[in-house]
Parts: sequence; structure tokens; C-alpha cells
Amino acid sequence: MTFCFPLLLFLRTAAVLASAKQALRYRITEEGPADVRIGNVAHDLGIAAGSGEVTFSLESGSDYFKIDNITGELSTTGRRTDREKLPQCQMIFDENECFIDFEVSVIGPAQSWVDLYDGKVIIEDINDNTPSFPSPVLTLTVEENRPVGTLYLLPTATDRDFGSNGIERYQLLPESSSEAARRRGGEAAAAAGGSEAAAASGRSSVFELQVADTPDGDKQPQLIVKGALDRELRDSYELTLRVRDGGDPARSSSALLRVLISDVNDNSPRFEKSVYEAELAENSPPGTPILQLRASDLDTGVNGQIEYVFGAATESVRRLLRLDEGSGWLSVLHRLDREEVGQLRFSVLAKDRGQPPKSDRATVLLSVRDQNDNVPQVDIRKIGRIVLRNGVASVAEDVLVDTPIALVQVSDRDQGENGVVTCTIVGDVPFQLKSASESENEQKKKYFLHTSAPLDYEAVREYSVVIVAVDSGSPSLSSNNSLLVKVADINDNPPIFPQAVFQVPFPENNSPGDQVATVLASDADDGKNAEIAYSLDPSAAGMFSIEPVKGAIIANVVLDREQTQRYQFKVVARDKGTPSLQGSATVVVQVKDTNDSEPRFMQDVFTFYVKENLPPNSPVGMVTVMDADEGKNAELSLFIEEDNNIFSIDNDTGTIYSTMSFDREQQTTYSFKVKAIDGGEPPKSSTAMVSLYVMDENDNAPTITFPKNASYTLLPPSSNLRTVVATVLATDRDTGINADLNYSIVGGNPFKLFEIDSASGVISLVGKLTQKHYGLHRLVVQVNDSGQPSQYTTAMVHVFVNESVSNATIVEAQIARSLRTSLKQDIAGDPNYEMSKQRLSIVIGVVAGVMTVILIILVVVLARYCRPKKSKNGYEAGKKDPEDFFTPQQHDKSKKPKKDKKNKKSKQPLYSSIVTVEASKPNGQRYDSVNEKLTESPGMGRYRSMNGGPGSPDLGRHYKSSSPLPTVQLHPQSPTAGKKHQAVQELPPANTFVGTGDNISIESDHCSEYSCQINNKYSKQMSHLHPDVLHLSMRL
Repeated sequence: MTFCFPLLLFLRTAAVLASAKQALRYRITEEGPADVRIGNVAHDLGIAAGSGEVTFSLESGSDYFKIDNITGELSTTGRRTDREKLPQCQMIFDENECFIDFEVSVIGPAQSWVDLYDGKVIIEDINDNTPSFPSPVLTLTVEENRPVGTLYLLPTATDRDFGSNGIERYQLLPESSSEAARRRGGEAAAAAGGSEAAAASGRSSVFELQVADTPDGDKQPQLIVKGALDRELRDSYELTLRVRDGGDPARSSSALLRVLISDVNDNSPRFEKSVYEAELAENSPPGTPILQLRASDLDTGVNGQIEYVFGAATESVRRLLRLDEGSGWLSVLHRLDREEVGQLRFSVLAKDRGQPPKSDRATVLLSVRDQNDNVPQVDIRKIGRIVLRNGVASVAEDVLVDTPIALVQVSDRDQGENGVVTCTIVGDVPFQLKSASESENEQKKKYFLHTSAPLDYEAVREYSVVIVAVDSGSPSLSSNNSLLVKVADINDNPPIFPQAVFQVPFPENNSPGDQVATVLASDADDGKNAEIAYSLDPSAAGMFSIEPVKGAIIANVVLDREQTQRYQFKVVARDKGTPSLQGSATVVVQVKDTNDSEPRFMQDVFTFYVKENLPPNSPVGMVTVMDADEGKNAELSLFIEEDNNIFSIDNDTGTIYSTMSFDREQQTTYSFKVKAIDGGEPPKSSTAMVSLYVMDENDNAPTITFPKNASYTLLPPSSNLRTVVATVLATDRDTGINADLNYSIVGGNPFKLFEIDSASGVISLVGKLTQKHYGLHRLVVQVNDSGQPSQYTTAMVHVFVNESVSNATIVEAQIARSLRTSLKQDIAGDPNYEMSKQRLSIVIGVVAGVMTVILIILVVVLARYCRPKKSKNGYEAGKKDPEDFFTPQQHDKSKKPKKDKKNKKSKQPLYSSIVTVEASKPNGQRYDSVNEKLTESPGMGRYRSMNGGPGSPDLGRHYKSSSPLPTVQLHPQSPTAGKKHQAVQELPPANTFVGTGDNISIESDHCSEYSCQINNKYSKQMSHLHPDVLHLSMRL
């Protein structure tokens, strides 16, 4: 038996290693939905499945895949598979090489054998990414005058897809013909036909796109100049660069390509004129400006900056004149004397600052004028029949136009231009001067003073005619003389109103008969020709009337501005002359508003819907209010009538703002009033009701109300499938779809024993319970709501698989350990179950030997103390009569042993402490774990000396054992009655472990990470028991 077991173990291990080399290979496309079938592992491995004897388990890759443990069907989980985001696929550019590894184990009946297989699921790319440029606006600078064929590299687009789904081509779209016309102005209109043809062909008239293939297999867009570039005609182009991938359907995106034309120094400065002529009076002071030379350059920047310098100029020019380099102003540097220099001629250069600089030349002719120092003389004399005395002439108003009324003579003693005299009349008078002789003497001239317009007595009764003589010197000198002309009157003027239109403001709600305004006309005539009568035209009949003499306008009815804001009619004024003359004026009555209308809201109740969690000071609605009045009476002030100061309102727009962030779970509706007050005196007001409804957002995670993490549920091993184990209850403070909860088990179910209803949260048993499932199971349940984005809460559901719970302390200790254990670690059943199975055969032999030695020691000890001789140190049976020591005693499990009050302080019996005899393993190690299952010999077991008083309860009734060993109890006080004896197993309450049957481990040296700490805890509890009771703990 010793050699057979390692041989079988070796053969089984070899079979597992051989099976692990086999690989499974499948293909799926990325971004697929959940529960997509990938393949059948059982079919591909040639394994008959479906009966439940052979099961399948996914050991790795469970984040993306799941497997049916009965049929071996491999499918996808709900996790999104994005090929571009998988870490192992980040640097893979061959779409056939991106895969996800997984491992699947094939488990035989009762896990008698396990085969492990590796697999790969190749993730095939789909066209789910759009190629994009690094920026929506791409800027490229190109120098003007670049030769045709010059090539510029453009930024490339990126596409996260690969292969045929990657970038396929680039396309250059020209700007529209309207945009070209706008930018080019008149020049684009001349070339409009060519622009439209270029747009129709999909190409620009100046640029062309070329796409080159790089050594890496990418595509590089390149812009080629194929036309003349002149920045002075056009400084930029805006084109559209489009990229498209090769997917089906194809995806594309565009970016604005802005080509900026930079300047080069290809234009020379240009003067406005080639020759500048100017005159300068002699003795002009230094600093006197003469003229400004102006030149322009079509270039920009440094190439367009101009400086002015003297060109071909004599020393006298540079000494007498100054030229400003920046502005081009020519001014006097030293005084010029005409007697020394009568004229200056020189050239000026305008140079730009480009490299090399360009320039232009202009000629300046400067003449020096003589100084004027004599004043002209003016003499006025009588002419014809017009009487002129003492400077006064009388002229009838009906005199004909162009009638001479006086003679004017002017003269100047200066020579040249300084002696040339100009004679003019000052002011707006109906007279003019005309030459009276053809003399060539410019220093002495004669003029007639003529009437130039009809004279009107009523308009102007006299004129003061001032004649000024100015010579042509610089500065000029002048003198003047005046003539008073009086006009004689005749009757020739109609009545005239002071203004053609009278704007009259008048308040509404007047009383009939109130005076609106008074309008008066005037007549320049005298006597009856100046008497005026007033009347209104028919359009004002009934509404208004006028007093014929005083011109007072009366309102006959009550005026309402809200009905009619403006009235317009004419007033006619007639004089009493023969024939009668009349005049008219327009009267516009503007009805002035009074505060007789209250503000009016567009609705009595405003209803708004807003989302919760809006930031403070966010707009939540807008109210509209109007006032039929105008001006200040229509200036409205809006107020919020509510006590909590939650809302404010913008007085200009009527927008309502919230001063806080809304929480629908605290309050769903708000109601308040908005009040509008106008600016009239007294003010009027009105109110409207506002109802605000807060719409829900998914801002609350589900709350699990049952069960608590520290609670557990007892599940008998005999439970049938679909037995309801527990129900997870959760609530969500949100509403609607945000409160629609889904339940799922996300951890702690390695044996697939349980499943949860996604809608109700009911956890059911779906797997058959076996002995290895005895113990504590921790299920990690996640509750998700259906909001976007979804929120979730995780809870632990503990299920204790056993017939009953005899000692809750142990279960609570395991739960406490579970709460401290990472959720990534599964807690399910007895962790030492498999180890105990492998050690079973060895433990049976060792325990049999130990039991034999212990029985021999017991027989020897009993034989020694059963002698009839009494000893001082012998056993004291108490007050009871002696009984046969070996007579079997019936143990009543329903009654607890009674304490002997009289012997409380007596010495311990001789059998109070029996030494535990432990067999050793072949290699010298102890068989410390009681979890090693014993099934054959009733004598096999492990004995330990436990400290416990005679009053310790009999807990053997709580311990389930499949061993055929009968339950007996050793009583040290009992006399011998026969050769047969029995031993009862008694366990302290702290060590009562109901759940995994015989798989109870006490103070085990070989334990799992989970069970070791708990078992050591049990051993510490047992160390405090009274040493009077011997507890036999066996694993059968």
C-alpha cells in the first residue's frame, strides 16, 4: 500500500501535465454584447459532457469570459472588450495577434481528477474608431513667391484601428468660391470662373495634396504649391483636409487647414507724387512745416518700414531745411531770405528696411515768396441815381436783381503778388462786386456793387455791406470799408408759424375742454395785412378745436395713450390782406403716459423642470411680464416672494436663479410667487405663481438593508435544488430607472452552488451539496442600479452549510475572519477537506496503533487500582455505594451532570488527567490534524488531556460522527463490572463545531490560511477547562 499510492499519484500528475499542453483557440470581434457564444470546450477537447459527472471551471480569463460548468460552453461576460484598450494589444499592429489567454479545468466526478487546458481568444478588430487630426485647426506658414512644386509636410491623423480599418486616404477640399471672393475682393470676381472650376474638381487653384507612403507603412499628407503666391494680393487660404479610414462603413473627419502667406521684400516704396512743389514765405521761423512727403510699401513688417533721407541735395538745402526720417515732414531749420535764395530744388529718397533694402526717389521744388508789408486801400463812391450820403444808401425792396448801387475802388502799393488785391463782401448779404474796368494794373482795381437777390423789407430792413480788400502776400494784409443799405417796404408776406411742426406732449386721462397748446403765427407786413385768423383742417374735427384769434388748441374728448399714442393735424393761419395770404403748420400731439395699467404676467402659473445637483446660481426658469404703460411707468422690478432665500431673479431678463444645489431626495418641488412692481407713482404690481419640479439624477448608490455583513444563514446539506437560501434587500433613494436595481454574485461562489435572481435578489441553491461543501460560504453580492452612469453597492452574504448550529461562537469567529479577508479570496466549505482525503489511509494505521497502546495502558492502570487492598492514597468514591467499575453506565444526554457540592474542595481523582498518547508518522512528524478522516477502524483516534471540571456539559450529542465506534463514558468513580467498557466523546461548548461533520480540526499543525487561526483559537479556549474530565476527540 505504501508503494501503490505514490505510483498512482505520479501517473495522475503526468496525465494532468500532458493535458495542460493542449491549447484551445477561438476568435471573436471586439465590442460584442454579453453572452456571445465563443465555442464549446467539451466538444473541442472530445469530452462527453452534459451528465454532470464531468464539470468545467474557468481558472483564468473570467474578467471577459465565462463557461458553463456542465456543458463546457464558453461565452463572453458583460464586460466590454475593447481591442484598443487591452494592455497586451497596445503595441500590436497585426490584428491577428491580439488575444486574451484563459485557462479551463476539466474536473472529474467528485474531483477525482482534474485536467488543465490553456486557451487563447483572438480579438478581431472592428472599425469603431474615427481617424482624427491632432487639432481641429491646422496652421501652415508658406513664404510668398515660393516656386511651383515646393512641398510642405502636413500633420498626420491617427486612427486607433489597424489594418483595413486604419487610415486609407487623405483628401484636400478647397474653400468655397464665395469665401474666395470675400477674401480677394475685386480680384476674386475676375477669377470667379476659375475658382468654381477648381472647387468642382475637388482641388485648390494654388495648392494640391500629395500623399506619400512612409517606410513604416503609414501615409504622409504633403501640400504642394502649384500656383503663384503673392501676399499682397492674398495673405491666407483656408482649406479643408479630410481623412478617411478603410472600414465598412468608412469613418472620416476633417480639419481646417489654414495656410498663412508670409511676406518677403519684393516691393519698393512708392511716393504719392514724383515731384513735390511748395512755397515758403521768407523769414519763416525755424520749425515751420513746409510739406510732408508720403511713400507707401505693400510689404509688411520690417520690409514695409520706410525712412526718408535727402538724396541729391546741396549744402545750402541741408543747412536750411530739416527732413524727418520717420514721418517725411520737411520743415525750416534756419530762416530763409528771398533776396539770398529765391528757389530750392533737391531730391528725397524713401528706403525700406528689408534685406536688401529697396528705395524710391522724389523731387522737391521750393519757392520763397516775398514778404508783404503794405495794406490795401478801399474807397466807396456814388453811382447813377442811387443817393449815397454819409455812407448810407436807400434802395426800394422791389428793385430788380443785378442793379448797381455804388462804385468801389481798391489799390495796393506792394509789388508782385504782394500787390495783387482781392476784394470781397463779408457776410451773407444780397450784394456782389463786379469788375468795372478791363485795366491790367493789378495794384489798382474798380468794382460795381450790384444787388444779387431780391430785397425783402419784411425779412431784412437794412444791410451793412462790409467790403474787404486782401492782398496776395503771405501773410496777407487787408483793409475794409462799409456801406449801410436801407430797404423801403411793400406788402408781400403771408403769415408764418415759428416752426413747421409743433411737438406737443399731453397727458392721457384728461378732462374734455383742457387746453392742449397754443400756436401763433407772425406776419412781417403792417396793418390789416398782419391781422391773422386760425383754423384746423378737417382731420382734427371732433377731437380738437382751436380759438381763431388766440390760437389755443382744445381737447374735446378724453385721450387714452394705450389706444392712440399720437394725433397729427394742421393749423391754418390767414391774414386779412387783399388778396389774403395764408400759412400752415403741423401739430403732433404725443399722448403722455400715466400709470394706469398694472404689470401683467404672460401666465398665472409658470412651471419649470430642473435637474438636481445643478451648481448654485444656475438658471432654472424665465418668467415674462409686460406693462401696457411706457417709460418709467413700464420699468418693472421683479422680486421673489419666499422665505428661504433659495431663489433670485434677474430684473432685466426675468431669469430665475437658484442659490443652492437641488437634492430631489430631500425636496421634489418648490413653489413661490414672483412679484412685478412698475416705476409709476403710485406703483402698481401683480404676482404669478412659480412651480419648480426637481428631476431625478442617479446620485445615490443602492443601500443594502438586509442581510448585514456579519450575519449568516444556516443551510442544511440535505436542501433540495432551487432552495431559497437568502434574500438580499436593497433600496435606492432615486426614482425611475435610477432606482431599478439588479443583483449579481461577483465573488465567493467557486463551486457555482448559488445563483441570485437579478430582479428580486433571491439567492437560490443550484448545485448539489456534498461533504466538501460543509462549512462557511461567503458570497459577494453586488447591487447595481440602472442609472447612467450606474452606481453599485457590495455586500457579503454568509451561508453556513450544516445540519444545525450548536455553537454560534465558532461560526461568528469564522465570520469575523471572513470580514477581515480580502474579497478576492474565496471562502467556501472546508479548506482542509482535500488534504484530509489524501491522508486518510496513513491516519487509519497510525490511529490504530495509538488506540492499541492506550487500551493496554488503561487495562494495566485499572488492574492496579482494582485490588481489594485499601490505601491511604486510594480512590475515594464519595458517599455513594461502591459499584462495579466495569459495569456499563447509561449516559443520559438530556441531563447535565450534577456537581458534588461536598467535594468541591476535595483532591482531584486519580483519573483526572490521563496522558494523551500520540502516534508518530513514519517521518517522525505528529498527526496533529484531526481533520484526517478515519473511516474503517473504531479504535483509531486521537486522545488529548483536556482541562474541564465534572460539571462540564456533555456535548457529544452535538457532534455528528459516521464512525462505528460506540459512544461510552469513563467514570473514575465506577467500580469494575466487566471486561467491556465504553468511552464517550465530550467537547466543551467553545469547541462544538457543527457544519462540516467529522471534518473538525482542533489545534492542527497542518491547516489552511483561513482555518488555522480559528482552530488555534479553539485550542486556547480548551486550555481553560477543568482537568477532571477526559475528552476524547476523534475524526472518523
